[in-house]
Amino acid sequence: MTAVPQARLDALAAHFKTLERALADGGAFDREEFARLAKEHADLAPVVKVARQFEGVRDEVAELMVMANDVSADQEMRALAREEMEVLRDRLPKLEHKLGTLLLPPDEADAKNVIVEIRAGTGGDEAALFAADLCRMYQRYAEYQGWKFALLNLSETGMGGFKEAVCEITGKGAFARLKFESGVHRVQRVPITESSGRIHTSAATVAVLPEAEDIDIEIDEKDLRIDVFRASGPGGQSVNTTDSAVRITHLPTGVIVQQQDEKSQHKNRAKAMKVLRARLYDRMRRESDAERAAERRTQVGTGDRSERIRTYNFPQGRVSDHRINLTLHKLDQVLAGEALNEIVDALVADDQASRLAELETEHV
Repeated sequence: MTAVPQARLDALAAHFKTLERALADGGAFDREEFARLAKEHADLAPVVKVARQFEGVRDEVAELMVMANDVSADQEMRALAREEMEVLRDRLPKLEHKLGTLLLPPDEADAKNVIVEIRAGTGGDEAALFAADLCRMYQRYAEYQGWKFALLNLSETGMGGFKEAVCEITGKGAFARLKFESGVHRVQRVPITESSGRIHTSAATVAVLPEAEDIDIEIDEKDLRIDVFRASGPGGQSVNTTDSAVRITHLPTGVIVQQQDEKSQHKNRAKAMKVLRARLYDRMRRESDAERAAERRTQVGTGDRSERIRTYNFPQGRVSDHRINLTLHKLDQVLAGEALNEIVDALVADDQASRLAELETEHV
């Protein structure tokens, strides 16, 4: 890895000290500004800690090198200096890599909660059953992470499958951990309706959207067309005697959101607006990335929902992520949510390595 520029470390330390002085003089700020400075200080503290460790080890290596090359020094002292220098030299690349990772420009959406949309793709009833499996996988994964999981909208099939499931996952780092799940998930297995034992290939799409607040994106009520109707269940049968279901169309973009899970029209509208806001925020982020020509084409992929990212092979009991060539023979544990972290960790590490490589190229 290319060395972290000293000028950047100096600027980082100076800014951290400025924040410390400002927080010590807390009376000079209103509550909102003080909270902003406190958050920036807290976010910067781990970076400064590692930067100080890196600089300390680097300076100590330089001092030991002088001692080791001092021909006037005692032979035994020179040998000890060389020995200690080699030990510290092994620590430097690890600290430098950790520091470089911490210095990567953050994704402003990483700290947000997420809206996860799962839809059955090619494969009929089997695809819908697989979509239900994925929904349960994310629900269990959320439980393992200590996050909250809530279904916002669900369209079921008569066999227990899901045509579409929209859920909200709330918790620290939810988007940072789940954002690489967007794409086409493929399953290979023998459907329960298959009498000849033939393996079928089906698919479901997953879209992971950062949940947007009012401050993230403004929606003009004049840009919305809101239709109300009676909710329907599998097969189209009416399940409600009142017009409680809500369909919201965002006229400038054509984005349509439908919500019918709640018996209250007001609650359905609130949920639909939450999903609409997330979709528009996601759309805005993608357009912004494209305008800045910053849409990275790394091994982790672009997050395009048309991109096949993973295969779940039941006969072989394996899960393969095609973006990073990772295969785990832990299908049951992955679908149970407990081993999904192994895939997520690998995807996050690969993304960080790609971004670090880009920074190195920029600094060359």
